[in-house]
Amino acid sequence: MTTPRMQLVLSENWTMTGGRADLPTVIRWAREAEDAGFDSVMVSEHIVLGPDAGAGGVMGNPRDYALPGNQDPRTPWPNSLMLLSAIAAVTDRVGLAASAVIAPLRHPLLLARELGTLDLLSEGRLTVLPNVSWSRDEYAALGVPFSRRGQLLDEHLEIWAKLWGPSPVSHDSEHYTFQDVYFEPKAHRPDGPRLCFGGAGMHDAMVRRIVRYGHAFNPLGKVTPEDMQTLKTAMAAAGRDFTDLEMIGSTRAVFPDDTSCADLAQALEPIPEQLAQGFTTFCVKPSQFTDDPNGVGAFCREVMRRVESLTA
Repeated sequence: MTTPRMQLVLSENWTMTGGRADLPTVIRWAREAEDAGFDSVMVSEHIVLGPDAGAGGVMGNPRDYALPGNQDPRTPWPNSLMLLSAIAAVTDRVGLAASAVIAPLRHPLLLARELGTLDLLSEGRLTVLPNVSWSRDEYAALGVPFSRRGQLLDEHLEIWAKLWGPSPVSHDSEHYTFQDVYFEPKAHRPDGPRLCFGGAGMHDAMVRRIVRYGHAFNPLGKVTPEDMQTLKTAMAAAGRDFTDLEMIGSTRAVFPDDTSCADLAQALEPIPEQLAQGFTTFCVKPSQFTDDPNGVGAFCREVMRRVESLTA
């Protein structure tokens, strides 16, 4: 059986730090994850939150994952790329996953500069999951039309692909226009940072983006066999090998009540089944299983021990 790669989710762990965005502690957790043998760490983002953040009712257990409409708008969301830059500076090997980067909320030249610099700083350890997100309030606050978010993301991807190539670069479209810009330095990799796509459901736009630009796939929740076949067929039609995609699965905590941590062994049990489906990397969020900010290193070692035992 393939040995799984483990990814530590570093966002949304504020139950371990008294609700504060204790960033030096998060950076220490990244070092501890690397020392324990984790393959990568993940940081997600929001720029601002509005009332629609909790429109569906705030999650019962504050250790749970933040999903559309289930979180307190006061939830801390520090800048993910700056935090990953700090992590890159104090680690040597661990991959850096910039998850849920809400591309339409920035200009593509600016975001490409930030991503390319972080990829250079980390010597090619960066993987980016660009998406459109879900909060209408966030788009309204930044003056970006929510209804055009998919079009804007597609243009970002097109422009980034140009920017990783030779300068000068020009682009002319409804949303972004520039002529003869020189984009130097490039990213560490000749074709830019690794790109991951994911979210709920296997909609046409996501399949198209994965096939054209993707190096990894990170779905939200379970993927049906039909969805997997849709993606495999689309990859094959484009002349791409489906097995080249890094498939990112998850561990899903089950909380006994709204005040307790989940059981780690139970959360890891689905990994062998997901490995059989082709998934190779698995996310785990430490605050779902411990309240001790000084116990993350030990937690990571325990995860690796249990995963090795499960997949031996």
